[in-house]
Amino acid sequence: MAAAVTGTPARAESEITACSSQPAHTAAPHREAVSAEDFVAGFLEDRDTELMCPKTVGELMEHLTEQNNTLKEQVLTVSSLVPPKVSAALSAVEDARCSLEALLQREQLTFNMLHKHLQDAQPWMDKLEQTCNQVDFIERHMKYLRCLQHIEELSATVQQCLMTSSAWEAIRAVDSMAALDYGLNQSRCSHLQNFLQATLSFWHKIMKDRLTSDFEKLLTQLHWPIISPPTQSLTPTPSCQETEGQLELLVGQLLALQTSDDLLSQRTLDSSEALSSPQMSKPAPLCLPIQIMLLPLNKRFKYHFYGNRQTNSVSKPEWYLTQVLMWMGNNSTFMEETIQPILDRGGVTLSGKVELCRGLLSLVQEKVASDASKLLYDDVLFCHLVEEVLQFEKELRSNHSYPAELPGVLHLLLEDAVLQKWLTMEKKMAVEKMDAMLSAERAWSSQYKDISDMDDLKAPDCAETFMTLLQVITERYRTLPCPSAQLKFLELQKELVDDFRIRLTQVMKEESRCPLGVRYCAILNAVNYISTILGDWGNDVFFLQLQQTAVSLGEEAVPGGLGIMEMGRLASLEGSLFDGLLALLDRLKGDMLGRLLDFLMREIKEKAKPYCQERWLSLPSQQDQSTMSLSSTACPMMLCVRDRLLNLHQVLGFSLFHLAWQGLAERLDNFLYQDVILCNNFSDGGAAQLQFDMTRNLFPLFGHYCKKPENFFKHVKEACIILCLNVGSAILLRSLIKESDMTRDCAGTGDPPPESALNELGVFCLAPCDVLILLSLRTSWFPS
Repeated sequence: MAAAVTGTPARAESEITACSSQPAHTAAPHREAVSAEDFVAGFLEDRDTELMCPKTVGELMEHLTEQNNTLKEQVLTVSSLVPPKVSAALSAVEDARCSLEALLQREQLTFNMLHKHLQDAQPWMDKLEQTCNQVDFIERHMKYLRCLQHIEELSATVQQCLMTSSAWEAIRAVDSMAALDYGLNQSRCSHLQNFLQATLSFWHKIMKDRLTSDFEKLLTQLHWPIISPPTQSLTPTPSCQETEGQLELLVGQLLALQTSDDLLSQRTLDSSEALSSPQMSKPAPLCLPIQIMLLPLNKRFKYHFYGNRQTNSVSKPEWYLTQVLMWMGNNSTFMEETIQPILDRGGVTLSGKVELCRGLLSLVQEKVASDASKLLYDDVLFCHLVEEVLQFEKELRSNHSYPAELPGVLHLLLEDAVLQKWLTMEKKMAVEKMDAMLSAERAWSSQYKDISDMDDLKAPDCAETFMTLLQVITERYRTLPCPSAQLKFLELQKELVDDFRIRLTQVMKEESRCPLGVRYCAILNAVNYISTILGDWGNDVFFLQLQQTAVSLGEEAVPGGLGIMEMGRLASLEGSLFDGLLALLDRLKGDMLGRLLDFLMREIKEKAKPYCQERWLSLPSQQDQSTMSLSSTACPMMLCVRDRLLNLHQVLGFSLFHLAWQGLAERLDNFLYQDVILCNNFSDGGAAQLQFDMTRNLFPLFGHYCKKPENFFKHVKEACIILCLNVGSAILLRSLIKESDMTRDCAGTGDPPPESALNELGVFCLAPCDVLILLSLRTSWFPS
């Protein structure tokens, strides 16, 4: 029996292990791999008690026999299904292998046939390629010859038209030749290109010279160029219809010749650029009629302003600049009334007047560039040239309506060497002027001091002169076409402002021993004036545009760079480019105001010593006096306050004086509260006298400058209210405050806080503990 029990699980385990390799739907549950002996030993240990009973052993034997039979049936079923499927799979694989071999054989056969066919066809392909190359060679030669024939035909046409005076036909032939030249631009036939270009240049020169000669003769009849201001209109009269017709005909023919002229001009420009790469793009060429009209003016300009002529003086750039402006003005009427209608009828979208100005401007540009490079080491002449160029640009844009999108002459001043020299000279001249204005006799007096309506800021003459200097610099660089160059000038201005601030600080320290002196107050007014002007500039459209430019350029815009926070503030327009300077100026202004107020308070405290020592306990009550009058000991203090307020009002600007008297009121309020009220005891009469001195004498001194001066003496005003309470109200208020202190930690008392009672009395600034101190200063009751 034991052998049967032992063998049965072993055979079952081997069958299960065999079936585990079958598909999942037929496999038995997976078990952990163990040996048969271990399995049997464990099985017998688990059923140790059952094996002691024969009946239980028999039942267990029957159960295991049933499981063994079931497993055998499953194994036999699975074993009968596996061979057909495996055979079918093997058969399919064999068929696929045979098909693949057949395909490979066919592929190799096809490859061999194709290779043999290509070898057989290669001689034919070589012959065909040779034939095609010959055909292509002949075709290119035919095209070359046809192109050459076409060029010769056009050349013959031009020659024949010139012989028969058929100018229009000749121009059209030249224009066709120019179109052909443009079409052959990418061709590698260099000899054909050279021949075409030479032919085009030859006939274009003949046509241009002939038309130019006729046009110049006609312009001479029309008294061109107009050197002096015209006395009458030069528009052809009805009796000059023939001249007008000839003018329109020649202008039209010259405009028709424009294409070939532009092509030849561009080729010349490209060859010159190959030798030297320019920094700026060249402007579009002038239309041909305007070029011819400018020839006599070019001759006059070079005759007078080049060579050894006396008019060619680097110290007198205004001579040639003024002359060019005069030519523009004198000939503008002729261009508008005579030439412009012809251009409009010819479909040319150009302004004759602007084209004339552009041509004359090229002469000025060349001359200014030449002179500027020569004057880099002559400060006086260089500054004079810059001033004249700026004035010329201004008149060009305003008086002659020269378009803003076209370059003038200012870009010549933006060359690195010229711009750096300009900045250096601006700084040098500004520093010299600062030295002169600060050492002038009237440097610290205001030129509007006798006109009160115009002198709210009371700025001294040196500050106004300095800001005028900065404004002049702004006007000089405002029209520059380069924002980065404008930012360089702005940085120079900020540097000059900081330099001026340092100079003001040095003078202030020398005058700080007498803050009420005229010079000290003038310096304070100067600082306030400069700060006010810079604040206004920060909201100006021009400086806002520069601010956005600085943000877009980033660290390139400012030599010192901009922090991330500052960049964000500038981008959101929360700050301005002058914030750093304004902060320094405000700090200096605050320091000077503090020194001034400290000096005033020292003087007032000296005058107030008798008032602080007043015998407030022995003063009679208000009922014992017929009329109240100012305390005699307060008179020196009151006179000092009055005189100093009047003095400050006269010497300080409006906004500064507003800050000064408010600061004085705050310090005086603190002084009276600490040194007069808290340091004395008061009888009813003393309290009434103090309130009278304050409300009827001190407060009105500040009433000239505000409607409610008592609001600036909150401590003194509220202390007088507490000291002048009647005895009953004072006792109740003291009891309320003390009870509130004792029950502060108790919840739910329901009593109103003492602040409510104080507010009803008009006390808002003093705390309840301060009120208790003031009540203890009263002598109308004995302290408990």
